[in-house]
Amino acid sequence: MKKAGIIGGSGYTGGELIRIILNHPKIKLEFVYSSTRAGSLLSDKHNDLLGVTDIKFTNVINKSVDIVFLCLGHGNSKTFLKNNNFSKKTIIIDLSNDFRLNNDNEFLNKHFTYGLPEFQKSKIKKSTNIANPGCFATSIQLALLPLSNKNMIQNTIHVNSITGSTGAGVGLFDTSHFSWRNNNISWYKAFNHQHLDEIKETLNSFQNKKIEIYFIPQRGNFTRGIFTTCYTDFDGTINEAKELYSKFYKDHPFTTISENEISLKQVINTNNCFIHLYKYEGLLLITSIIDNLIKGASGQAIQNVNLIMGWNENLGLNLKGSIF
Repeated sequence: MKKAGIIGGSGYTGGELIRIILNHPKIKLEFVYSSTRAGSLLSDKHNDLLGVTDIKFTNVINKSVDIVFLCLGHGNSKTFLKNNNFSKKTIIIDLSNDFRLNNDNEFLNKHFTYGLPEFQKSKIKKSTNIANPGCFATSIQLALLPLSNKNMIQNTIHVNSITGSTGAGVGLFDTSHFSWRNNNISWYKAFNHQHLDEIKETLNSFQNKKIEIYFIPQRGNFTRGIFTTCYTDFDGTINEAKELYSKFYKDHPFTTISENEISLKQVINTNNCFIHLYKYEGLLLITSIIDNLIKGASGQAIQNVNLIMGWNENLGLNLKGSIF
């Protein structure tokens, strides 16, 4: 058993990570650090854990754990690591955006590998520090990787993604209140969302010219999941597109190409990404769906740990979906 600690376990992402680790056959949850909830039960915050665990939040860190997950707000991971030194053998999985970009992936003599398994699984296996991708970034990159891998994105990409309210975190804002969100929809950060930088870095690593992406993120009136649609020019047939995608993802157990149109509930509470392809005249429409808290965050973090440890990639992640 490998011992793991979580820094910042009171949010949606931290809560999902706790649930997955408690059911992982090779990871033991050693501690969940919180500067404000020390001494209270995890189940006081995450009520569904009542009767599952008697672990309490703590303000004491075991710096020799095998794995530490940083579930802190963006910009806070660097500060935390400056003030807390872990063992050289400790694997660090950061779920913020602090180390995702090439210009930010070296910090305190540590190199952080961008942790999108479908992009660079072999590098992840040899790494000890991981920058977990963003949720929008995961959904959009998985939609476009097979095309960029073959240098087949030659013109502008138009992307529309709608996300659940959990993507905004547990803090209360005008746009996260039930009374505002229910029966409502809106866009935000049009064309300049922070996840665009990591998306472009990944896709441009394959291309012979820079990709132009027009991205419209939207707030949905549901709690979890991301529904992404992308379209761009494609000269081939729909069967050629399906063959391209199926071949690219054949060794990636969590990403599946669907012959039928897909809907968001198919992936909720799972680490799966489902993709559907549709050809209209000279355009290829790619639909990609994930659970933003699992494949877009905590599940992917565990997937990366599994790869680093040499375990089965699916270990602890054969989760039951909730389609109804």
